[in-house]
Amino acid sequence: MHLGLVVPRIASHDPTDLAVDAEELGYDSVWMGELWGTSSVVKLTEIATRTESIELGTAIVNVFSRSPGVLAMTAATLDRVADGRVSLGLGTSTPTAIENVHGMGFERPIRRSHETIAVVSRILGDDDPVSYEGELISVTDVPPLDETVPIYQAALGPANRRVVGRLCDGWIPHNIPFTTLDDAFEVVADAARERNRDPAEITVAPYVPVAVSEDPEEAYDAVRGHVAYYAGSAAGYRNAIATVFSDRVEAVAEAWQAGDRDGATGLVTDEMVDELGVAGTPGCAREKLRALVSESVVDRPLLTIPEQAADEIAVSTIEAFAPLSSNSSRH
Repeated sequence: MHLGLVVPRIASHDPTDLAVDAEELGYDSVWMGELWGTSSVVKLTEIATRTESIELGTAIVNVFSRSPGVLAMTAATLDRVADGRVSLGLGTSTPTAIENVHGMGFERPIRRSHETIAVVSRILGDDDPVSYEGELISVTDVPPLDETVPIYQAALGPANRRVVGRLCDGWIPHNIPFTTLDDAFEVVADAARERNRDPAEITVAPYVPVAVSEDPEEAYDAVRGHVAYYAGSAAGYRNAIATVFSDRVEAVAEAWQAGDRDGATGLVTDEMVDELGVAGTPGCAREKLRALVSESVVDRPLLTIPEQAADEIAVSTIEAFAPLSSNSSRH
């Protein structure tokens, strides 16, 4: 199994050290998120200089706060520093992040994703200078960079999934219940076929919230907190969860937004945890992840440690899943 790790924020550990450990444990890739506080690109550059073979990805940088030209230059430069180990994970982020952190309007996010990815991919890979006249983005005679960097898109709704099928090398779903992933991917596959692309060449790399503990309830509670946070934070996540848990997710969101964080977390059922993440004792959790990959369209799980998990749970969780990696040298 090829396992990626979204490097968690743990107070007692530097992310670069965690990435180095992940390479030693056999993970095939590490991914850095970016919301505020830390530049994923700067940290990945540091990680690139301290690792040898592990793949590096952004999961995710948003399509609003950097222009397509900056995104392409950033991806190409990082890929050169890392000797060809980089994937560029993009997404729309959320209205709160784009409006409050970046001071930009969250306008036509799907169209912005489409045009941004179209321009970035052409700047990276075209042979001739790139000109593009879109509804939101226009560039003229941009010199190409001659760099091969796979582009992944974090897409939830069907319109954004069609962008993946038309243009992307990989799909990063989050909070789409596992039992509906295959059906959700059909939207990606149909869009790919319309463009004469092979859907089998699109990597499905979902965020998989994970937590392990010898006390299963402790592990479940960590993932409960993760689900509650996302249910309460943005409509896109709620809509994805609602494909299976429509009534329950509304109750969770209402409690979260009212400031009752403990109440919201308590409303997340075990069934929701099992549909949206992997939790339990180390052995049980490994078996659940094996089943998810073997029984679904998932190619490359990106393990995500809930911020609600205690530091010791986060570290033990990273170690517990390492034996599943096909690259593992320790186990």
